[in-house]
Amino acid sequence: MAIPLPASRPGNDTVHANGTAAPHPFDPSAPPPFRISEIRAAIPPHCWVKNPWRSLLYVLRDFVIISALVAAAAYFDSWLVWPIYWIAQGTMFWAIFVLGHDCGHGSFSNSTALNSFMGLILHSAILVPYHGWRISHRTHHQNHGNVEKDESWVPLTKKTYKQLERRTRILRFSLPFPIFAYPFYLMWRSPGKEGSHFNPYSDIFAPNERKDIVISTSCWTIMAVILVYLSFVFGPTQIFKLYGVPYWVFVIWLDVVTYLHHHGYEQKLPWYRGEEWTYLRGGLTTVDRDYGLINNIHHDIGTHVIHHLFPQIPHYHLVEATKAAKGVLGKYYREPKKSGPIPLHLVKNLVNSFRQDHYVSDEGNVVFYQTDPYLYSY
Repeated sequence: MAIPLPASRPGNDTVHANGTAAPHPFDPSAPPPFRISEIRAAIPPHCWVKNPWRSLLYVLRDFVIISALVAAAAYFDSWLVWPIYWIAQGTMFWAIFVLGHDCGHGSFSNSTALNSFMGLILHSAILVPYHGWRISHRTHHQNHGNVEKDESWVPLTKKTYKQLERRTRILRFSLPFPIFAYPFYLMWRSPGKEGSHFNPYSDIFAPNERKDIVISTSCWTIMAVILVYLSFVFGPTQIFKLYGVPYWVFVIWLDVVTYLHHHGYEQKLPWYRGEEWTYLRGGLTTVDRDYGLINNIHHDIGTHVIHHLFPQIPHYHLVEATKAAKGVLGKYYREPKKSGPIPLHLVKNLVNSFRQDHYVSDEGNVVFYQTDPYLYSY
């Protein structure tokens, strides 16, 4: 016989008749027994300080490495070197995306003008429409974990899932196809959502944001024209090797990392609707990941829970801020599995998630991913 303690907070123990306590199963969907202000108070004040010179030094570091990789690949021009170059350069493209991502959140500096200027340079260089992405990404952060309003890798409802053509379902949930999705998302968004990140009149944007979209689409176009021009100067094959392949490696990084921030944890995590959703509960369903040697290269973006709750914190303070917040978060913080030098352990999480996480129920304010057992056997 067990006498339950009051269950006002998740994680309470159950007291047995002999007086011993048995652990109560942790419910990740239960409202947390703390407020976001308590997490904020646990983070040292200096973690909120944005140092523009430090941010610019990271930009300089990344562009120096990118330039050195281009020079080395062009000099050797060997098929023994090209595969190494593609992986290394694609990873550096991903690194400068993360710096542009800081600009979009305003954590690069306190200057809106500097953030926009650097964001346009960094993202246009890798064919991302900065303001279009910035605004939709803001929507993602404001609605993380919300089935109806989230923007990034938002779950399909069962009804929407069933309406997809069989081929579309298989492509969406069969690797490697989903990890090449980002450019298509920028153009057309996800199933069930309409709009383009390049169109100032898209429903994604408010009327007062249209000017920004024109600017970022123009910068994107200028970069595309530069690449076409360079193809005529150096040959399309050379530009494809120097830029085209690294671009697709960058896309893989972006899709895999952003997906794993919100999917593929060992225990299924909730998604919310209606009154059950709060900013805090949605943020607590994000997942930190360890990328081994890549952590520093891509600016600790795997330290994601605190970033989601407080995107104003610069990337170079995320690790310290997370350590400080763990005491408040308790079981709501899921310690990432430690990686070797290369994060190969995450492949299993990615594969298992695409096999299992297909849709959520059309009803209910707290839902979990469900599996279509017939997806690959039609």
